[in-house]
Amino acid sequence: MIRRMLLAACATLGIAAAAQAQNLRIGLREDPDIMDPTMARTFVGRIVFASLCDKLFDINERLEIVPQLATGYSWEDPRTLLITLRPGVKFHDGEPMDAEAVRYSLDRHLNMQGSFRRGEINTIEAIEVVDPLKIRIRLRAPSAPFLSQLTDRAGMIVSPKAAEAAGRNFGTRPVCAGPFRFVERVAQDRIVVERFPEYWNASAIHLNRVTYQIITDSTVRLANLQSGALEMVQSIDPDDVPAVRRNNRLRISISDELGYQSISFNLGNGARAQTPLGQNARIREAFELSIDRAALNQVVYEGMYTPASQPVPPANPFHVASFQPEPRNVERARALLREAGVTTPLRVELTVTNSPDIRQAAEVIQAMVRETGFDLRINTMEFASSLQAAQRGDFEMYLLGWSGRADPDGNSWSFIHSRGPQNDGRYSNPEVDRLLDAARLEQDPAQRRELYAQTWQIAMRQDRHRIYLWHRKNIVVHTARLQGYVNVPDGILRLQGVRLQ
Repeated sequence: MIRRMLLAACATLGIAAAAQAQNLRIGLREDPDIMDPTMARTFVGRIVFASLCDKLFDINERLEIVPQLATGYSWEDPRTLLITLRPGVKFHDGEPMDAEAVRYSLDRHLNMQGSFRRGEINTIEAIEVVDPLKIRIRLRAPSAPFLSQLTDRAGMIVSPKAAEAAGRNFGTRPVCAGPFRFVERVAQDRIVVERFPEYWNASAIHLNRVTYQIITDSTVRLANLQSGALEMVQSIDPDDVPAVRRNNRLRISISDELGYQSISFNLGNGARAQTPLGQNARIREAFELSIDRAALNQVVYEGMYTPASQPVPPANPFHVASFQPEPRNVERARALLREAGVTTPLRVELTVTNSPDIRQAAEVIQAMVRETGFDLRINTMEFASSLQAAQRGDFEMYLLGWSGRADPDGNSWSFIHSRGPQNDGRYSNPEVDRLLDAARLEQDPAQRRELYAQTWQIAMRQDRHRIYLWHRKNIVVHTARLQGYVNVPDGILRLQGVRLQ
C-alpha cells in the first residue's frame, strides 16, 4: 500500500516536472511598445506577436510566402486577390475567426487613428466577404509587395468582439488566434503568455507557458542563459559569440537580417527640425562623411556586421550593388561645413536607445564627427519612449534599427515616402514619392531594382534624409535542451515545433 502511494506520488511529481520543463523563458533586448498589431512598430513586439497573433500568411526559412490563417490565394486579375481561410479557427475568446473577422481587421489596420499598418496596405480599395471562408480584396492598382505585407502585422487578425469592447486599450490585453493567449505584462520586466488549447495547429505546440523577460544588456542576457534562468535569448552581441561557442550546453544560430540600422534626421517634424542640420543637406552630408562605417563595425561589433548605404541588405535580390557606402572624408566634411557658413564646433544631438552596444556606437560616432567640427551630444532614452519622442518630432537625429522585410517596399515606403507612417523626420520629395509608388506597381524585378536605385540616389545622396550604417546578424542562442527551433532571416522566434527536453 505504501509502495503504491509512493509510486503514485512519484508519478505526480514526474508529471509536474514535465509540465514545468515546458515553460520557456526568453530574454528580449528591449521592452516592446503597445501589443496591438495595428498600432505597434517594434521588432521585439513582433517576436511576442508571433506567439499571440497568427497572420493570414507567413514566411519560411527560404523567405517563401506560406499560408497560416489562410489556406491559399489566387489573383483573379492584377488588382483582385481572393483568399481562402482555414476552417474551424477560434480566437482566444472563443469567437470564430472567419471572413468577417478578416474584413474587420483589415479595415481597422486601414482606418484606425494612429495606425502604422495604413501605409503598408493603403492600396486596398474594397474588401468583400464572399462567404465565411473566402474574402476578396480589390486594390486601386496592381501591387508587387501587397501579398508580402500580409505576412506581418498587417496580416494579423484580431477578435472583432474583443477589439470593439476594448477600443484603444486593446493592446493592454490582445485577443488574437495564435498558439498562445495573453496572461500578463509588467512594464520593463516581462510579458507572459500561455498555451491556447483550441489553437488550430495545437499538435505543433509543446510549450505550456512562455515568459518574455526584458533584459537590455547582452552580457546580462547571456549570463542568465548560462545560469539556467533563461532557456533562450533573442540576441547577443558579437563579442559574446566566442563564449557561447565554447559552452557545450548552449547552441547558437546566426543568419543575415533583412533590415538595417540608420540615423534619421528631423527635416520637418516640428520646431526641432528648424536647425542648421535639419535645413541644410550640406551639413548632413558633412556629418555622414565624418563616419567610418567599417571602423565603427570593427570597434563595436567585432567586424561581424555589414556596412550599409541603403535599406536593402546585400543578400536581397533588390539590393543595388553599385550603391555603396561613401568612404570617410574628413577634409570634404570640413569644406562642406565652411560652405554652409556655420560656426564650428556645431552642436547637434543624437537620440539613442539604452542598449549598451548602441550607446557605444553613438560614442564612436561622437569621436569621429568631432574631428570634422561637430559637437555631438548623446541623448539616451528607454526604447519605447524614444519611439514616442520620434513620432512627435522631439529629436534632431535618431539612431534606430528596422528588422526588415523580404520585399524591399517594407524597408522603404513607410520611412521615405512623404505619407509614410514611420517617416518620423517628415522627409518629403515628390520625385521620391513617385519612384516609390512606381516600384509598388512594377512587376519586373530588374525594372523595380532600377526604380529603387534612382530613389536611393535622390533620397540618400542629394537630400541626405537618412544615414544607413550597418546590416546586423540575427544571433539567437538557446540551451541545448531546446529542440525544434528554425532560424528564419526575419529574426522572429516562431515557437511551432519547439520543445524542451
